[in-house]
Amino acid sequence: MRVSLEQTGALERRLEVSVPNEEVEKAFDDRLKTFSRTARLKGFRPGKAPIAVVKRQFGPQLRDEVMSEIVRQSLGVALNQHRLEPVGGPRIEALPASVGDGLRYAAFFEVYPTVELKGLDTIEVERPTAEVGATEIDAMIETLRKQRPNYVPAGRAAADGDRVTVDFEGRLDGTPFEGGKGEGVAIVLGQGRMLKDFEAGILGAAAGETRSFPVTFPADYGKAELAGKTTEFTVTVKTVEAVELPVVDEAFCLAFGVAEGGVEQLRREVEDNMRRELKDTVRNRVKTQLLDKLVAANPVDLPRASVDNQVRALQVDWLRRVGARPEDLKEAPPREPFEQAARRRVAIGLLIAEVIRREGIQTDARLLDERIEAAAVGYSDPEDAARQIRANDNLRAQLESAVLEDQAVEWLLGKVKVVDQPTTFKDLMNFGA
Repeated sequence: MRVSLEQTGALERRLEVSVPNEEVEKAFDDRLKTFSRTARLKGFRPGKAPIAVVKRQFGPQLRDEVMSEIVRQSLGVALNQHRLEPVGGPRIEALPASVGDGLRYAAFFEVYPTVELKGLDTIEVERPTAEVGATEIDAMIETLRKQRPNYVPAGRAAADGDRVTVDFEGRLDGTPFEGGKGEGVAIVLGQGRMLKDFEAGILGAAAGETRSFPVTFPADYGKAELAGKTTEFTVTVKTVEAVELPVVDEAFCLAFGVAEGGVEQLRREVEDNMRRELKDTVRNRVKTQLLDKLVAANPVDLPRASVDNQVRALQVDWLRRVGARPEDLKEAPPREPFEQAARRRVAIGLLIAEVIRREGIQTDARLLDERIEAAAVGYSDPEDAARQIRANDNLRAQLESAVLEDQAVEWLLGKVKVVDQPTTFKDLMNFGA
C-alpha cells in the first residue's frame, strides 16, 4: 500500500492511498468463498452452488462491499502512519487506478490545530463580591410578597399598579376587527401587557365608567393589517382593584413549601437559596470573563467541520426553545446569527482540551457525584434519577465533560490575576430592578 499526504490548507489535508491489485483480488476471492458457503441459489442446495455461478450473480455486490471494507481499513492504517486525527468523517474520492493498483482513492479532511496556551500572565478578571445579610433577605421576602399579591376593591379611580377588569371593542375606520373585542379581561396597569395607548386610556377611570379613545398600533405589530394604524377603542371598566400584599405569616410560609419552622425557617431557606444563586452567578461571571480573554489571547485556527456542528447544535436548541421540532422543518434557520457563538464554543473547547491534556487533569469523582446529584434534584425521586444518570453512558459522559471543564477553569484561575470587585447582591443579581 502506498500513501502520500498533502497539506491543502491551514487544517485541510489530502491523503492519497493506493492498494495493490493482488490485495484487492485476494480480499474479493476470500469474500466470495465465504459467501458461497451459505449462498442460496435456485436449483442448488444451500452452499453447493459453483463459485462461478455465485460470482456471476453476486459478484458486483460483493466487490462493492470489499472495496468499502478496504477503504475503511487502509484509511485507518494510513491515518495511523501519519498520526492524523480527522475532524469529522473524511470525504472519499475515487481516483483512476494506476498499473498494478486495484484501488486508488483520495481522502479529504481537516485536522485539529496545534494549540499553545500563552498570555495567561496578562489576563485579569474581576470577581464580584457581595454579602447576603438581613437587609438582602428582607428585600427578597418583599419580592416574594409581590409575587403573590391580593387584590381588593379600590373604591377610587384606576391608578398604576391596579388590576382593572374591562370589556372592550376596537374599530378600524369604524369597522370592528378580528381580535379587537374582549369581555371580562383583567389587566394590571403598568405591566405593559397591553398597548401603551390602551393602558393610558384606562388610567383615571372608575368602575362602571365607559370611555372611547384612540390606540395606535406599533409599526412592527404582528398583524400587518393593524401595524402602524390608529384605531378607536370603547372600554367599559367593570372593576378597579388595588394590590394588597400578603402578611408574612404561617399561611404565607406554607405557600412557599415551608410547613414547619414558620417565618424563621422561611428566612433560612431564602438565605440558603440566595447564597447558592450568588455563588453560581459569581462563578459564571468569572468563568465568562476568563474564557473570553483566553480566546482573545490565543487565536486558534478553527476546523470548519467543528464550527458547522456547533452551528447546527445551536440551531436545533433554538428551534426547541421556540417550540418547533427540527425534524418537522424543511430548512434550518439561517446560520449567520449562530456563527459567532459557534466559533466561540469551538475555540473554548480546543483551549480547554489543551489545558486538560497538558496538565493531565482527571475527572474528580467527588465533583462528578455532586454534579449528578444536582442534576437529579428536580425529579420526584432524586435517588432513582441519580442512579439512572450514572447508568446512562451518554448523560454521564456529558456531566464528566462539564466537570473536567470546571476543573480546567479552576486551574486557569490559579494562573491569571483575579481582582475582587465589591458590589451588592441587588446590583449583581439585577435584583429588584
